[in-house]
Parts: sequence; C-alpha cells; structure tokens
Amino acid sequence: MHVADFDVAVIGAGAAGLCAAAELSAAGLSVAVIEARDRLGGRIYTHLAPAFPYPIELGAEFIHGEAPVTRESLRRAGLAAVDTAGRRLTRHTRGLSAEGDGFEEVERLMRHAASLQQDESIAQFLSDRGSRYAPETLARVRMMAEGFDAADPQRASVKAIAQEWGGSSLEGSSRPLGGYAPLLDHWARTLDVTRSRLLLSTEVQAIEWGGEVVRIVARRASRTLALSTQRAIVTLPVSILQLRPTEPGAVRFDPDLRDKARALAGVVLGPVIKVVLQFRRPFWEELDDRRLGDALFLHAADAPFPTLWTALPLRIPLLTAWTGGPGAERLSGAGRSQVIEHALASVQHILAVAEGRMLEELSTAHVYDWRSDPFSRGAYCYLAVGGQEAPALLAKPLRDRLYFAGEGAASGQIGTVEAAVASGRDAARGIIRAAQAHAGR
Repeated sequence: MHVADFDVAVIGAGAAGLCAAAELSAAGLSVAVIEARDRLGGRIYTHLAPAFPYPIELGAEFIHGEAPVTRESLRRAGLAAVDTAGRRLTRHTRGLSAEGDGFEEVERLMRHAASLQQDESIAQFLSDRGSRYAPETLARVRMMAEGFDAADPQRASVKAIAQEWGGSSLEGSSRPLGGYAPLLDHWARTLDVTRSRLLLSTEVQAIEWGGEVVRIVARRASRTLALSTQRAIVTLPVSILQLRPTEPGAVRFDPDLRDKARALAGVVLGPVIKVVLQFRRPFWEELDDRRLGDALFLHAADAPFPTLWTALPLRIPLLTAWTGGPGAERLSGAGRSQVIEHALASVQHILAVAEGRMLEELSTAHVYDWRSDPFSRGAYCYLAVGGQEAPALLAKPLRDRLYFAGEGAASGQIGTVEAAVASGRDAARGIIRAAQAHAGR
C-alpha cells in the first residue's frame, strides 16, 4: 500500500483551486496547491499600481447576476461588493443612444434562438435570419457575443448564448470592493499551515493517476519535484487540457483523458485583451453636456476595442477598454504600444473627444493579453455548437481519483468567477464525501 504525501493535490491557485483547497483544509484533509504562476489568482489578476489608491483588475472584475456562492464567500471573508449602477450607451453615426433603444429586438431574436430544435452557430443563425431584423440588431447580437462572451460567432452555440442571456447573468453586476485579491488571500490564509503546502512557480508536467495514488511530477526552478496524493482536483484552463501531450506547455496524463474528449470538444476558451487606462481625472464626465456622468458601459461596434467601462459607482479616473473574440484574436501578440494606440483610438471615437485633450489627461496604461498568457491561452469559456452538456461532463470525476473544476466545468454561468468558485466548492465536497465514506468502512 502506497502512502500519499497529501490527501489531495489541487492543480491551480485560481478561484476554483483556492476555494476547493480552503474547503478541503477546513474538513481536516491535507492539501498541496500547485500553481505555475508566481502569484495567486490564475485569470484573476489584481494589480496594485504605485501611488494609486484603487486596485486595477487586469483579469476577472465583475460579479455577474445573483452569484450566490461568490457572495457567500465574500460575506464569510468579511468583504463587501458594490453594485455597478449606471447607463449603457452605444455610439452610432447620429450620436450616443441608450441601451434600451432597440434592445427589445435583440431579446425577440434570442428568444427565437432558444426555441431552436437543432443547435447552430451564432454566425449561421444571424445569416439565416438577416432579412427579418434590422442590421443594427444583428450587429448588436454579434458585438455582445464577441464582447460579453469573448466568443467567435463562427463557433459559439446560439442556443447556449440565448439561454445565458435569458438567465440572471445580464441582470445587473457588481464588483468586490477592493478587487478580488482579498478573497483569494482569505482562502489562502485559511489553509492549515501544518497540513497544507502552497507551491507557486511550480509547473505541473505529468499526472499519473492509474495506480493506488496520484503521482504528480512538476518543475520548480531547475529542479524536478514529485509528490503523491490520494486524489487530485485539476483546475487547469480547458485550453491547456486540450493540448496534445507533446505540445509545449501541455500536462501529460497517464492514463490519458480520452474519457473527457467529448467534454473538451464542447468548450472553447475565448481570447480577451484588456487595457485599463489611468487618467489624472475622470474627464469624460464633462463631455457631451455632462451626459456621461452616469455612464457605466459605452459601446461602438466599429471600434478596435468596442466596449469601454467606467468604475461607477466609484468616481475614479479609470477607463477600461475591452475586446474579446475575433477582435482580440486579431490584436493578440501585437506590441504593447500598438495595443494602447488602438485602445486610445477607441476611446477617442466612442467619447467623441479630441485626441489632444485625451492624451493630456492620460497618466498610464495597463495592458493584459490573455491569449498570449502561456498558462491560460485565453480568458474564459463559451460553449461550442452542440456543447451544452460539456461542463457537466467535464466536472464528472474519473475513478474517484481525478476531479475537475474551473469556470468551464460548471453548468449555468460558464465563464464567470461564480462558475469557478461553485465548481471548486463542489469538487472539494465530492472528495470530502468520498474520504468520509472510505474512512467509515
């Protein structure tokens, strides 16, 4: 009988992994958390800029909809969330208009999509019905799919998108006050230091799970590290799980993950480039006869970064430029200065502000290209055509040895922090039940 070094290994110290580790540790299990990056958070990346009093989120930022697990986690950590109340405006040739203008047509179109018998891509759906709706309606659906879901309309499931938009994910949002980092830190602090180990800058190379224990081989600096556990929770992004074993950055599984092939074929990790522009003051509140003072989101389908948002309800001088899906794919890998140039051109176009005034107010820019991040290769998931069952299939454990969690392994609000946290909690509780049942034999 092999003796494991730890009861459970958690691969990845993002929201799913840290939430799972905290649950396991609270239940008295020993845990090793292994993270390739030199920081906590994964695709949550809270940056603290010098001489700026508010955290800058280069990754996940919002709490979408009700998000009960995330909100309960914040409450237990003694943290608060702030609702992001504000108007949504879109730039047209005739000027800025409110979101409600024509949005009823989008809702009607997506109700039609939800009733389809056979799933198809968003692009195919819009092409087949182009003559029945105004071009502005079709453009808005495409922009929302690419922006909100970071999706490629040629690949994304229109039924899944329609179901998502018809749920609670679009019904308001909020932000953790102080960013997501304090919640991550809270989970890390709750780990029992006598029975747990947090290994940063440690890249997992192989997971061997066919025997009596799970054996994990990793690289840390120039050394090879090996440890064994009774079970493991894998929270790697689906983009890493989809790599062939011989590709750079891949994790070798033995036995392989052929039982997850269908699940992994149904989920796509969408690209996102996020530019957080730091100004000397929120000058946009003075524009357009001060109509932008209560603007939260601003859109323009023809801009390189078609979505901007402010920090409302906090009136601080941050303006975030966002592009996802094909737009982010086109810009991915471009130099930092080129990306910033496109972001500023988008601000100039959407706000209709003179370039000189905008540049005069600019302090600095913070850029993150999630497609180029070697440990994620994308930002968050959407479902491919026919992939509605993929999250549940991905989350299903293998032989009570390998458990899976992450924002792509949770049915419902796929692609959100809530999905990641809920899936991490569920995987941990599944292991706790299995361990208790085994101990009771």
